[in-house]
Amino acid sequence: MPLTVHVKDFYIPFLILFLFKAGAQTSALAVADSLYVLGNYTAAINQYAKVDSPNSNLQIARAYNAIGNYEKAIVQYTATLDKKPDFAIARFELGKLLLKTKKFGPALETFHTLLSSKNQNPEYFYYLGRTYESVNKTDKANKAFKTSVEMDSTHLRSLYALGKYYVGQEIKDSALVFIDKGLRFYENDVAMINLKALAFYNNGQFQLAIPHFEKLLELGEEKPFVFEKLAFCYFRNWQPQKALETYHRLSHFPDKIAAAYSGLGDVYFEEEQLDSAQFYIQKSIEARMALFPQEYASLGRIARLKGNTKKAMDYYVKAWEENKDNYLNYYQVCTLADEYYKDPKTRLSYYENLLDMYPDLVPYIKERVKKRVSELKEEIHFAGN
Repeated sequence: MPLTVHVKDFYIPFLILFLFKAGAQTSALAVADSLYVLGNYTAAINQYAKVDSPNSNLQIARAYNAIGNYEKAIVQYTATLDKKPDFAIARFELGKLLLKTKKFGPALETFHTLLSSKNQNPEYFYYLGRTYESVNKTDKANKAFKTSVEMDSTHLRSLYALGKYYVGQEIKDSALVFIDKGLRFYENDVAMINLKALAFYNNGQFQLAIPHFEKLLELGEEKPFVFEKLAFCYFRNWQPQKALETYHRLSHFPDKIAAAYSGLGDVYFEEEQLDSAQFYIQKSIEARMALFPQEYASLGRIARLKGNTKKAMDYYVKAWEENKDNYLNYYQVCTLADEYYKDPKTRLSYYENLLDMYPDLVPYIKERVKKRVSELKEEIHFAGN
């Protein structure tokens, strides 16, 4: 009797095998996603590896990024893009990671590749601008930020970058163009309000700066530099009582006592209250007089050379506490804290304190600190994502 073979007899086993494999991948992906959401990144990577799809490969790259293994993340992003070159989200995340890890050349190449695609995005131009900033190509950076704003008039970070640049250059009118656009979109943006206050302050328009510094205080930004600049604005705008009140508030910050007393002395002198002026000027001098703690600083350097970061940091803290006019000791505290603490928020707080306490840092240190602040904020942002 002849053997009869039906096609479906072959098809059904293959279908069963296909469905079984698909079900296993779906199950592995669900487990991996659950582990990723819970922050169990290493276990998630092992599960994603069982799936081998563009999305699972992307998640592996993201997991490496999340745990701080940036080199492996870059390798994984690159491998994912080798298999799927048009995977825009993977290329975008790779570009941001290259920027974060200071691989500026590859970052520029990555963002330019994104911008050569049909799907344009203001975020691409913003990060292209950030990358050009990092290699000191200011003109190209500003051009990218402006393109981002042309595409999205509410792109706050690009508006801020442009406003900050023109404030730094003391080109008030150009700064206000971008700052005001940002404030129309978000009127209580603290960073933009601060820029607007500084645009007027740097231009000697103290009366116009006052309401913006006051707004910062209303929004809870009770920081030393706000009080100090607002007090000076009141003083220069012939509002002595408000100047005195604000300088007194400034004196509540231990590292600003000398500046506050000096300001009080200036106001009383202008008001011809000479006894009060003499009293506060003398207090200012006393506050500035401190022993130079060379011994503590020397011990700090020795401890650092011996590799004892925590002890070195403690010595530099003592050195700074003995003479808070010496910002270099606190800068050493910041760099040591950056080495010692793992939490980027803790490290960031030291640098931000340095900028708050010493707004007149020498330029080369100030630029270095600002750059590190930007890097740490970026690290915190990525960790949050």
